[in-house]
Amino acid sequence: MSSQAERFEKKVTTQVLREMKARGEKIACLTAYDCTMAGLVDAAGIDVILVGDSVAMVVQGLDTTVTVTLEHMLYHAALVRRGVERALVVGDLPFMSYQVNVDDALRSAGRMVKEAGVEAVKVEGGEVVCEAVRRMVRVGIPVMGHLGLTPQSIHSFGTYKVRAREQEEADTLLRDAVLLEEAGAFAIVIEKVPSELAKEVAAAVQVPVIGIGAGPHVDGQILVSHDMLGLYTRFHPRFVRRYGSVAKDMQDAFCRYKADVRSLEFPNSDESY
Repeated sequence: MSSQAERFEKKVTTQVLREMKARGEKIACLTAYDCTMAGLVDAAGIDVILVGDSVAMVVQGLDTTVTVTLEHMLYHAALVRRGVERALVVGDLPFMSYQVNVDDALRSAGRMVKEAGVEAVKVEGGEVVCEAVRRMVRVGIPVMGHLGLTPQSIHSFGTYKVRAREQEEADTLLRDAVLLEEAGAFAIVIEKVPSELAKEVAAAVQVPVIGIGAGPHVDGQILVSHDMLGLYTRFHPRFVRRYGSVAKDMQDAFCRYKADVRSLEFPNSDESY
């Protein structure tokens, strides 16, 4: 068996991700919210599956991620975990499940690991969450950070525009990345920031930096599966490449089914008992 095939079959861990960064091998990440989708993503060899609080928008039909609860995330994370064998499964900690105090953060993360079976959690923010990150890491819970456009802060930002174009915000983001690494984060997602800044961040830390709308000069990429499949079509961010037109395919199938039912073409004799 080739070394490439061996790497494809090897269980992904936080250590594997660090090794991938060290040898310059890009990390492929996607979201999933249920067992069926997770199994398909995992079988494709995707390295990290994030059970994102983006479930609020692409599954629950809401306008932001802010209203997702910890119970919602536990439910979806448990579904995803059942469908995954190889990928590292990371669960988003939702808004206000970790920001109040460190004890709350630890309890929330512990529930994600114990009840849902995820192998790591993700939190948004820089210096303000570092104490919680340190505590979670200290008890053995791997933590992924998230900087740049942090959707849980959308009411504070007031817009989904690109972050850190101004030097002051760029300097803060870079500093926060270093602080997250020092606190023990095993990876950092940076969302919707200028490509050159993302490149600088990836060079400044030893942990993998995963981009979404952050250009090609990072250690890996993540997209929302429903976006890249063309399944969620309410908006189409510039950074999303559509790899499918699943919504159209599904609608066509539903229409054909309805037509066959109406015309008595379905079920036929082979489909009846």
